[in-house]
Amino acid sequence: MGVTADGSGAVLQASGGATFNEPMRAAATLVTFAVVAAVAAGSAAVAYRWYFRERVGEGIAALVGVAVVALYLNTASLGAVIGGTEYELLRLDAVFFNVVAIGVAAAAAPVGLHIGDGLATNFFAVAGGKRLEGEVSDVVRTIGRVTPVTLPAVDDIGDMDAYEPVDPETKTEMAEKTLLFPRRLTVEELRDRLVTRIKEDYGVGYVDVDVTADGEVEFLALGSRAAGIGPTLAPGTAAVAVTADPANAATPGDVVQVWKPGGAADEAEAAGAGGTGESGEAAPRPTRVANAELRATVGDVATLALDEADASALDDRTNYRLATLPAEPRADREFATVLRGADETMSAVVLESGSPLVGTTVADVSAVVAAVRPAGGSVQAIPPRAYAFAAGDTAYLVGRPDELRRFEALAADTEDGESDADGVTGSDDADEADADDDAAATDEATETRTNRPTDGVDDGE
Repeated sequence: MGVTADGSGAVLQASGGATFNEPMRAAATLVTFAVVAAVAAGSAAVAYRWYFRERVGEGIAALVGVAVVALYLNTASLGAVIGGTEYELLRLDAVFFNVVAIGVAAAAAPVGLHIGDGLATNFFAVAGGKRLEGEVSDVVRTIGRVTPVTLPAVDDIGDMDAYEPVDPETKTEMAEKTLLFPRRLTVEELRDRLVTRIKEDYGVGYVDVDVTADGEVEFLALGSRAAGIGPTLAPGTAAVAVTADPANAATPGDVVQVWKPGGAADEAEAAGAGGTGESGEAAPRPTRVANAELRATVGDVATLALDEADASALDDRTNYRLATLPAEPRADREFATVLRGADETMSAVVLESGSPLVGTTVADVSAVVAAVRPAGGSVQAIPPRAYAFAAGDTAYLVGRPDELRRFEALAADTEDGESDADGVTGSDDADEADADDDAAATDEATETRTNRPTDGVDDGE
């Protein structure tokens, strides 16, 4: 440390003896402080990126850079005091230099943060990381072995129609995250891996995404799986909790008979009267109320799924008895179970007049066409691949959400919104009747889609 002399004697100045009284030495010291602060902030950025896989906050990086310089300044001052050298702590030129040094460190820390985080991002991308927050450089994109996919901002992540929305916290967590995938994947393979990563990392039930071969996400919408029994009930059925005595081997999903015990039957059996009451008259026999599906049991309370008409016949004052029926194939339940664990879902779409899909065949659709109901006709299950769609047809599709979304968009698209009205011949009453039929078909399709078994079975199964 340098010593300067003035009228009062030898004084050891701060900052290694550098002040603005010596411009060259002060400039060199400030440059050194800037480099040290940048290196410290960059090191903190690399360590944070390695441990948390995220970018460190600018405030933390600035604090690290300033702390290193401040530590040196205080250490130099403390060394002068311990060494017994005369040191004026509040000397004006020393205080001014220290303040400038702290400011230089604060300005250099963000530069080190940017450089360190960029180097760490590119290094971990080449090293085979799977998740990053931030963009990798063009060099890594070219010579690296990964394809980065950056998710859209929160405002650009949409909700899927007819599905429960994903909570805003999940969207905020995944927004603008960069996921890394192997190179040389086809667009279909890249999309499948992206959907799987989003589902596994963020607990999302359904993902509708369009991604290019370069990893650019053009469209992203999310949906969650609805919980509870309601989404698994078919139209016209209801779930009722009753007091019942199910068989010991009964499990959720079994088909059971619901029996209402006779008023004096139990008493007669207990008395050993051979089925007669105290008056000698025949005791009332148990009566079968309905057939139902057992959904869950808790103690002596059973949850049953049955027709709405049969559900109205049950009451909460009767202790019912359940008889388990032999197992039989349940195509609807098996289909719902398969859909619960698959990426595909189901939709019913009405083809509008003038849609580009009119005249195309089932073979031209990427999704599976499970059934078709022509306008005014009956449902045709598994239509032949040569079946040509006509205006007013209702197509029942099974496929990925993105395939269903494209089909729905084409089904509702018309080349000219007014061309159909201009080309129709007949009276105004006929036009109104056609409009009413189209509206009824659309409402029915919407109801079918709302009640479709996309969520599989309830938690009890």
